[in-house]
Amino acid sequence: MKIENRQRTLAIAAIAAVVLLASDRLIFTPLAHGWKARADRIAQLKRDVLQGGMLLERERVIRARWSAMRTNTLPNNVSAAESAVFKAFDRWEQVSRISVTSKKPQWKRNGDDYMTFECRVDASGTLPALTRFLYEVEQDPLALKVESVEITSRDNNGQQLSLALQVSGLMLEPPPQP
Repeated sequence: MKIENRQRTLAIAAIAAVVLLASDRLIFTPLAHGWKARADRIAQLKRDVLQGGMLLERERVIRARWSAMRTNTLPNNVSAAESAVFKAFDRWEQVSRISVTSKKPQWKRNGDDYMTFECRVDASGTLPALTRFLYEVEQDPLALKVESVEITSRDNNGQQLSLALQVSGLMLEPPPQP
């Protein structure tokens, strides 16, 4: 083989290698990444469609539950809401036979269309009485969320316990602030 033919063959091979490398970097790799991204997006959309279908199947149950939650929120009047919560605490206190030592209410305006009522209650009693009180709080239809519970012993035997409970309630569409 002549040197010119060998140089031409090597030059063609080098150019072909550069073209293959450039096509890999500029064409094949971006196409592969695009294909993978498209496949991932299709898989995500399929999951979203499946979840949407399940939500549509449960629409009646979800709407009924939301309706129940809306009807059990605090009344749309600040004083009526406080009264409802305090009456509920009095009812739970009588049923469980604990003694409530303090109630500290506080209103917070979180948005334009709702407010939260937070109340910290300190009480004391025996373990069965405190558990009954907590059970009554959780089972009441009044929509209160237990934020924190702290139980400490007041004596060496653990017969008398103190309870620090913080609950919050939701008032939808509160009255405008003055």
